[in-house]
Amino acid sequence: MVSPDEAKLRVRIVEVMQAMDARGLNRGTSGNVSARCGDGMLVTPSGVPPERLTPESIVLVAADGGVVEGQLKPSSEWRMHMQILRRRADVGAVVHCHSRHATILACAGRPIPAVHYMVGVSGGASVPVAPYATFGSEALADAVVEALDGRNAALMANHGQIAVAPSLNHALLIAEEIEEQAAVYWGCLAIGGPNLLSDDQMAEIMVQFRAYGQKA
Repeated sequence: MVSPDEAKLRVRIVEVMQAMDARGLNRGTSGNVSARCGDGMLVTPSGVPPERLTPESIVLVAADGGVVEGQLKPSSEWRMHMQILRRRADVGAVVHCHSRHATILACAGRPIPAVHYMVGVSGGASVPVAPYATFGSEALADAVVEALDGRNAALMANHGQIAVAPSLNHALLIAEEIEEQAAVYWGCLAIGGPNLLSDDQMAEIMVQFRAYGQKA
């Protein structure tokens, strides 16, 4: 029996995947989304395009990685999602996508520096690049968890980007902003390079971010 909270999470995961597709953050069956659910997680299924997703197709993965018979196969990246949720008590949702400009920088091995104050949504003064590892592997999961240490977002070398947050809504907003900052940096590189903010300026911005937005 699915609880009301789990039912809501299933619906929201479908909505987030479809929103990523509609906003140009993802294409086809690439990218995946998860949310903490009890001791385990809900994650998008492998190889199902956003327009065909339903709440019932979202896969419940137990804390030990087990999947109840009869469910669809979970995303090939489920290990990465599970590793993050296990090691980050502050994270309730994970959004991974192949947004164009973030992926361009990831393929070039370029972190996003302090090109604009909104880079701070990543949780730091820059957005790091996790080393390359084969998709779906434990090696990739380990590399991404390390790159996300103390951060809300990272690029994944020759792959894409990943964003984490307490909620699905927040994780999607971070992913969208990381793509925007990637586009800004890419554009600056095309016209001669950016004028970067200093460490002191970014430190002040990070303090400001702690009081930003509605807390109620």
